[in-house]
Amino acid sequence: MLFVSNRNHSRGGVLIVVLKLHEINFELTKMVLLHVKRGDESQFLYETNSSIPVEQLALELATIYNGRLKVSRVCSEIEELSKHGTMLPPDMLGLTDEQVEELHLVDEWADKCVPSGGWSLSPDPVGRRNGRQPQEKMQDILEKAVDDARTMISKKLIDQGSVMQQKIVQDALDLLRGAVTIVYPMQLPPHDPIRMEFLNTEDLTGTQASLEVIEPSKMQLWFAGKLMLSDRKLGEIVGNNEKTKIIIKLSKINEGAPSREPVMSEEAKKQLTLHAYRRQEELKKLEQDDDDQYLNSSWSDSRSLKRQVHGLDDVKFRFTK
Repeated sequence: MLFVSNRNHSRGGVLIVVLKLHEINFELTKMVLLHVKRGDESQFLYETNSSIPVEQLALELATIYNGRLKVSRVCSEIEELSKHGTMLPPDMLGLTDEQVEELHLVDEWADKCVPSGGWSLSPDPVGRRNGRQPQEKMQDILEKAVDDARTMISKKLIDQGSVMQQKIVQDALDLLRGAVTIVYPMQLPPHDPIRMEFLNTEDLTGTQASLEVIEPSKMQLWFAGKLMLSDRKLGEIVGNNEKTKIIIKLSKINEGAPSREPVMSEEAKKQLTLHAYRRQEELKKLEQDDDDQYLNSSWSDSRSLKRQVHGLDDVKFRFTK
């Protein structure tokens, strides 16, 4: 609270300002840096506070983890979009041109979803896309967006100490969506996996991607080989020390406990192996140099001091007939 008093004395105007400051209690939130892993593979860094419930933390980590998988899937599909155009209808997937003609099948979306600037023919060898490749400038837009999006969620950010956030994942998706909209202003066909990913209507049933995704309700967090119970807070498990860095491992329910972290890191193992190799090479050199040649040196003569005292150090003998 602030009080100001203004008094005028007879000998001149004097402004007296009285400040009364009340103590302000700042509640310092203890931040924790999480190194998130799936199995033994590093995923990303995430910063949170120690007071967060484990259940809420699992939801946030699941959102980022699954979001990064979504970005990766979209990037892979956009690369194919840049090479071979939009996805064929489900009833035409994998069919040859002869089979399509024989069955009288027609891609109704081919003329509706045309890339800006036209297209050139580039048949898809696996028969998933219609072969209408965008022009080179449009390809560059798609490829640059893919490179930028992958950089934003790259695992290399761990080595740089950069923290991953939900906003970063969303920005990567928005970047990809914007690039696709520029190249295909009329949008993609409703059955195209890229459009389905953007609308969150993708069907991953029976795919390898479905095994990678972890539903938030089925995610478990592990710390130091022990399951983190959802009814507890993070600080109750790892402590309330400020700027703590810990390793959290993700798993699905019924997968069991993930492997524990090794006592020695890979870098430490490399350094230890290198040190042992250097030591071994030094011992080999010492074995090769193990001879008695040094006994002929003056510094190894045990009687040199005695000869110096008697003045016989530089005496030379020569035998004559």
